[in-house]
Amino acid sequence: MSYSQKRKLTNSIIFIVLLIGAVAMIAPLIWMLSTSLKEKQDVFALPPIWIPEVFQFSNYAAIWEAGPLLSGIQNSLIVAVSVTIVGTFTSSIAAFAFAKLRFPHKGKFFLALLTSIMIPYPTLMIPQFMMFSKLGWVDTLLPLIIPGLFGNVFMIFFLRQYLLSVPDAIIEAAKIDGSSYFRLYSSITFPLIKPAVAAQLILWFMGIWNDYLAPIIYLNSPENQTLQLVIANFNATYAIQTDYPLIMAASIVALLPVLIVFLIFQKQIIESVAISGVKG
Repeated sequence: MSYSQKRKLTNSIIFIVLLIGAVAMIAPLIWMLSTSLKEKQDVFALPPIWIPEVFQFSNYAAIWEAGPLLSGIQNSLIVAVSVTIVGTFTSSIAAFAFAKLRFPHKGKFFLALLTSIMIPYPTLMIPQFMMFSKLGWVDTLLPLIIPGLFGNVFMIFFLRQYLLSVPDAIIEAAKIDGSSYFRLYSSITFPLIKPAVAAQLILWFMGIWNDYLAPIIYLNSPENQTLQLVIANFNATYAIQTDYPLIMAASIVALLPVLIVFLIFQKQIIESVAISGVKG
C-alpha cells in the first residue's frame, strides 16, 4: 500500500470516528426538539418517531402557564449577565495586574489565588450559607451575584497566561508616554485580549446559566428561582404524568439563550483558539 493510500485510509477512519462522535452529540438535541413537538403518546412509539406527523407547537404555549418559566428566565438573566459583565471586568483587571504590573509579593498573592481552587466547594457551602443567612440574603439573588462580581479565578489565570505573551515593551512605551495604569489596561491591554475575554465570558455565562447547586441552596420561593430550578420542578411535576413533550419544550427554551450567546461570540472564540494554537 502506497503512502497516499495509507493517508487516505487514515483520513477516512478519522472522518468516520469524528462523524460518529458528532452524531452521538447532536442526536440527543434533535430528539429533544422532536419530542417537544410530539403528543404524549408518540414519545414511546416503536419504532421511534424522529419527525412528528403533526407538529404540536401548543407545547410551547403551554409551558408559560405550567410553571414560573418567565420569572426563571428573568432571574437567570439577571444573575448571568450581571456576574459575567462585572466579573469579567474585574477578572481582566486582576489578570493585567498579575501579568504586567510590579508590586510586592505578587507571586505569593497569585499562588494564594490559585490555591483557593483546590478547596472543594462542599466544604464552603455551610459557612457561606450561614454568612448569607445572617446578612438576610437567603431566598434572594444576592448570594448568586455578589461573589461573582469580584472575578473568577479560572478567568484570571487564563487571561494572565494570555497576557504573558504580550511584549512588555508595549506597556513600557505607553508608560513613558505618560499613560495611567487604567489607560494601559483599557486602551492597550484589553483590545489585545478581547478574543480570550470573549471565549472565557461565554464559558462563564454557560456555567452560571446551567448552575443548579447554588440556586437550590439559597432559593426557595418560586418567583425567585432561576431557570434550572424551574426546569427541575417541571421534571418532578410532569414526568409523573409522562408529559415529556412539555418538559422538552421548556428545556429547548432554556437552551436558546446559551445558543444565542454562542452564535454572537463564535468569531471571537475561534480567534482565541487559533491565536492560542499559533502561540503554543
